[in-house]
Amino acid sequence: MLIGLALIAGFMGVEVVVGLLAHSLALLSDAAHMLTDAASILLALFAMRLAARPARGDYTFGLKRAEILSAQANGVTLLVLSAVLGFEAVRRLVSPPAVTGGLVLATACVGVAVNIAAAWSISKANRGSLNVEGAFQHILTDLYGFIATAIAGAVILATGFARADAIASLVVVALMLKAGVGLVAAASRIFLEAAPAGVDPDAVGDQMAGVENVIEVHDLHIWQITSGQAALSAHVLVVPGGDCHKVRRDLQDQLRAGHGITHATLQVDHLSEDGREVLQITPRPPRDPSGHCEDAHGPVHTGRAHAH
Repeated sequence: MLIGLALIAGFMGVEVVVGLLAHSLALLSDAAHMLTDAASILLALFAMRLAARPARGDYTFGLKRAEILSAQANGVTLLVLSAVLGFEAVRRLVSPPAVTGGLVLATACVGVAVNIAAAWSISKANRGSLNVEGAFQHILTDLYGFIATAIAGAVILATGFARADAIASLVVVALMLKAGVGLVAAASRIFLEAAPAGVDPDAVGDQMAGVENVIEVHDLHIWQITSGQAALSAHVLVVPGGDCHKVRRDLQDQLRAGHGITHATLQVDHLSEDGREVLQITPRPPRDPSGHCEDAHGPVHTGRAHAH
């Protein structure tokens, strides 16, 4: 990632100078985006160092979500920058200034090469981290933007159509919007403790309820501590006389093998002989001693053992 940072920071200064000389908003847009690229890499590196710190004190999970904060900050930066550049691009589309197509084309071609090298260096990092993916999306969006700018420079050089520069800027803006929305949405899912993408909590609950001696699974919660690190908690009722420890081990093995969930906290209890410990979805009347919890538990997954 440091190689990518050096490439981007070095070329950004060149691009600002050429963009001002050529009166090209597309180049200046790309330079502004490269500034956010450099900031996103620095932020990603800082967040990775914070996330690597061990859990202590009030932070019982450590600072693992520092990476998610970084990813969301990168996404918001892309959205804000796209709004500013979009406004300026529309203004230049209405009243285009003279643009030096040759300088735009040459600089954009060099920019494509620089961004390919930067994207390659960052792709070697852990792309499973939303934080690293955020930095990578910045670079990738910039690469596509340089391609659009190179095309605009060629059009201006060949035809003199100055509005091609503003159109290329709008293409960059659209790419920034897409990447920004994706990052903010993915980070927000983690902060809102939604289940990981691709994991269906109902299907997981049904599979857990299918384990031998399990009567019921409720209070099932699946969330992500950080990108790529899912966690689960649940209350499991087993048949009277069933081996709670074996059921817990079987469930943890199933979750690890089937869904990659290695952080599972399971409360495993026996069903009482009279069956009155089975969950009631609606709260029981006050002072009714048969209910084991006053609150509703959400979906209940009933196992085969419940029928016996």
